[in-house]
Amino acid sequence: MSRRLYMLLPALIAAVAIVYWRISYEWAGATMLLIFSLAMAVYGWVLLPTADNIGPTAPVDPDFEDPGR
Repeated sequence: MSRRLYMLLPALIAAVAIVYWRISYEWAGATMLLIFSLAMAVYGWVLLPTADNIGPTAPVDPDFEDPGR
């Protein structure tokens, strides 16, 4: 998933928070939705580019024999 496509989700949640506040004038729910959208945006900005990195792996030993076989 591209970063631009992922960032669409926090933007939509922020829009829902604005509509929610405009309809209900209830600060707690709107604030929680906004904080959730900001947290998703931070995740997308910081962690999503490294999500598919596997990292270093151990080398495969060609002489290894499985004792269970």
